[in-house]
Amino acid sequence: MKTQILSNTPENINTAARLLACGALVAIPTETVYGLAADALNGSAVAKIFEAKGRPADNPLIVHVAEFGDIERFKLVREIPEAAVKLAKTFWPGPLTMIMKKGDVIPDEVSAGLDTVAIRLPSHPSARAIISAANTPLAAPSANLSGSPSPTSAQHVINDMDGRIDAVFDGGDCSVGVESTVITLAEGTPRLLRPGRVTLEQLRNVLGEVALDSAVLNKLKEGQKASSPGMKYKHYAPKANVVLLKCGDEAFIDYVNRCGGRGVAALCCDEDVEALNVKHISLGKRNDYEAHAHRLFDSLRRIDGYGDIVTVYTRLPSTEGVGLAVYNRLIRAAGFEVIDLEKS
Repeated sequence: MKTQILSNTPENINTAARLLACGALVAIPTETVYGLAADALNGSAVAKIFEAKGRPADNPLIVHVAEFGDIERFKLVREIPEAAVKLAKTFWPGPLTMIMKKGDVIPDEVSAGLDTVAIRLPSHPSARAIISAANTPLAAPSANLSGSPSPTSAQHVINDMDGRIDAVFDGGDCSVGVESTVITLAEGTPRLLRPGRVTLEQLRNVLGEVALDSAVLNKLKEGQKASSPGMKYKHYAPKANVVLLKCGDEAFIDYVNRCGGRGVAALCCDEDVEALNVKHISLGKRNDYEAHAHRLFDSLRRIDGYGDIVTVYTRLPSTEGVGLAVYNRLIRAAGFEVIDLEKS
């Protein structure tokens, strides 16, 4: 298969839409990460996503719409909860996904056999234009090989998916850099399943009580089924082994420098750079977690780009605000491997 590269023009928006309407796979930009899109109402087209990514079939997908009214227009859910209306008024278009009881039109390939569907309305203008032109909601997980860092540029997509999909629509670099926040509204108290740019604190400001799912910070329990993308055991991982350090700033620098040498790198902060004697990439200033989220996946891919890095060390981030999203991605990239230097 030859993968087309589509520049960001009105003509190519229509080209992407035509491909999608015909059951093809097209990587499209969103404000979070690039998504690998297919017609969400076409189970055969959606099945191609799993094949192209090497994605487990029990991992549900997110359905993207161009307008809030598309949910009712396409009968994507059984009913729209009042909580969904409140959240949409505050955060849509934007990096928030809401899980509701699915309508009959949603194929099992999208919901991974669950009775729910995840829906979001992206803010990226090209994404919304493509969805609108295709005249169908689009199922779109991240447009990368399953388990690897999510793509935040068209080049990332090409590096992973060239020859596997029909087209990549180049809409520039993603502004947020980590996948959308996912909240379920399908069962009692709203529950945060995956943190993102929309924070737990912001969700609580709108809805009041919002629970934090244990799988945000911990492994899924044995036999537990993923109810949201991003809940699998190991995810977002580069080829290099990611090791998280629970420690203060000085202890981080001392430990990494002692472990330094060929094959070692650090994912660090601006304030660490001068003191480190190993290869390093900075995520930004120490407590600027929005910058860390924006740079995270690109930085993990750049680590692999060195070619000789076996282990990359980084510190365990805060779980406050957007820091929770960075924590969630790093703990999975590390396969939950954390060295607690505070106990040693």
